[in-house]
Amino acid sequence: MSETPARSLRSLARRMRLDLSPLRESRDFRLLLGSNLVTQIGTLITMVAVPYQMKELTGSYLAVGLVSLAEFIPMVVCGLWGGAIADALDRRKIVIVSEVGLCLTSVLLLVNALVPAPQAWVLYVVGALAAGFGSVRGPSEQALINRVLRLDQMTAGFAIQGVIGNTAMIAGPAAGGLIVASFGPATSYGVDVATFLISLVLLVRVRTVSRLDDATPASFRSMVEGVRYALKRADLMGTYLVDIAAMAFASSNALYPFLADDLRAPKALGLLYAAGGVGSVLASLTSGWTNHVHRHGRAVIVAASGWGAAVVVAAFMPNVWLVFLFLAIAGGADMVSGLFRHTIWNQTIPDEYRGRLAGIELLSYSTGPMLGDARAGFMAQLGGTRFSLGAGGALCVGAVALMATALPKFRAYDARTDEYALAERARRAEEPATA
Repeated sequence: MSETPARSLRSLARRMRLDLSPLRESRDFRLLLGSNLVTQIGTLITMVAVPYQMKELTGSYLAVGLVSLAEFIPMVVCGLWGGAIADALDRRKIVIVSEVGLCLTSVLLLVNALVPAPQAWVLYVVGALAAGFGSVRGPSEQALINRVLRLDQMTAGFAIQGVIGNTAMIAGPAAGGLIVASFGPATSYGVDVATFLISLVLLVRVRTVSRLDDATPASFRSMVEGVRYALKRADLMGTYLVDIAAMAFASSNALYPFLADDLRAPKALGLLYAAGGVGSVLASLTSGWTNHVHRHGRAVIVAASGWGAAVVVAAFMPNVWLVFLFLAIAGGADMVSGLFRHTIWNQTIPDEYRGRLAGIELLSYSTGPMLGDARAGFMAQLGGTRFSLGAGGALCVGAVALMATALPKFRAYDARTDEYALAERARRAEEPATA
């Protein structure tokens, strides 16, 4: 007997519903997720407060722009080193110590804001320190999450992280803008300090997680070994290169203030910035279907192409709501790409390399948007806002197609037959059960 339309709709809804089993089954995942949420909210509040305070202190566009530049080198160096020590030391302790360091950087910002004559140079130095601590924390935190979830829960786990992270990305800056405009930078930094203290309470309750392999001592040689391992894996290189290309060409946040003016809707600037996050949240909430996909390389290619195509369409839309719609679709496609990239990473990378590869992953998805803003500004200078937005999306689609052609192993990746995925499942199966 065939299904009724109502039963078919219910079946489709169940298939698309966000899989919450990682939250139900893993106490440590809940603690890590809660810690990450409150840390992100506080960090985003500070992210709004720092450029605001720099503008108030200097009145210089250049001075504000240099804040991000001050953070770039520490992010790169500490991201790679953080990956190396994540494979050498206790990952839980690294996350906790990094969180303490981040808390102290916010204390320094608070003190600087409270003194009679706040110093602009403090914002640069502390911003660099915070970028370093955050980049050290990231690889160990991701490696911990990899160990507290089952391999078949990786996609669902990242989807839940996506809901939390993108919700914070929408709410955090809004709250940050309200706080700093109403109460000033000192209050913003004080709130950030409070969120770090809450986060630390959650982190100390996470159990120590044993390793599957012997620890690799942290050294320059171990970092090089991690890079060599990534280079020999065409599937991993595909995930990195596609993401960098997609972001470098189609990420255009720097255009939004000009795009809002072009749309004659300057007050809708926040709407444009929020569009991608809204799309990402919706994609995460309806991500249950991703558990039934096994050709993850092909899925990344399709999703990344969809991201670029949606940006192209957004460039031609005549009003702010249609632009918002297609930027949200782009954000959803980017989230789907991220789901499958993280699934490949977490289902195939051996535990002995997980930290170092997490450091490389951090760089791959952090550098793309920075390059994208630079590309967007340069192309807008040549041909205007709409030209830069649309051309960037078209270049993204072309670059992704080129990567798919040049990396057939990435394109053909199948979690059911891939040798690295099979090996990791076998290794996990041999691991003693833990409480």
